[in-house]
Amino acid sequence: MVFLRIAYLRRGVATMVSAIAVFVLLILSVGLTESAGGSFSAERERMVVHDIEGRGITDEKTLAAMRNVRRHLFVPRAVRGASYSDHALPIGEGQTISQPFIVALMTEKLALDGSEKVLEIGTGSGYQAAVLAEIGAEVSSIEIKKKLAGSARKRLSELGYDKVKVRYGDGYYGWPEEAPFDAIIVTAAANHVPPLLLDQLKDGGRLIIPVGSTRYFQTLTLVTKRGEELQVEHISGAVFVPMVGKMLEGR
Repeated sequence: MVFLRIAYLRRGVATMVSAIAVFVLLILSVGLTESAGGSFSAERERMVVHDIEGRGITDEKTLAAMRNVRRHLFVPRAVRGASYSDHALPIGEGQTISQPFIVALMTEKLALDGSEKVLEIGTGSGYQAAVLAEIGAEVSSIEIKKKLAGSARKRLSELGYDKVKVRYGDGYYGWPEEAPFDAIIVTAAANHVPPLLLDQLKDGGRLIIPVGSTRYFQTLTLVTKRGEELQVEHISGAVFVPMVGKMLEGR
């Protein structure tokens, strides 16, 4: 019995040592993956080729921007390993960073040449604003969550995105001091297109927004302003977190 107990004890110690060794190797591998090349470059390239280009995005400026912006720097460390998977990720304050394909799709639909002035409603972590800035746009971005606005402003500044301005406030009202805009992008679900955003859009400008139920499902909608007329294109189904503030009043 004594020999059996010693054998089981040794086996248990060996198992524990093996488990610790595996854990240490996993930690080291994560560190190597994150530091190799400094930017998850292989994962990002796979994301662009498979999830974005492979699903029909063809605009070269958009593809280049998606390759250049390091998405893992715009998400919390706890979910950084999933940075280049094609789905939304939590960023705190009940908000998410949109899936890469949707970011690319919305960007492509704005048809930017790099000289535009763009208004973004819903800064989040700043990822979409960085993609727009990579194309060359001058971006004014509004975030209703004060903590997110502050962290996004700091992050974008540290990463060198000097053409992005971040403001804490309710995006429903737009940013009249910076208007008019060549393009407007809304990254939160709305049950209607805010009239003040249309007022701040230049003639010929484009506005893209997910419209529908703010709780369940929306239709990604592109609105082009032509004088007094609005041309509307329904692009695809989408699911975004709701636009809060004035949008939800009287719901």
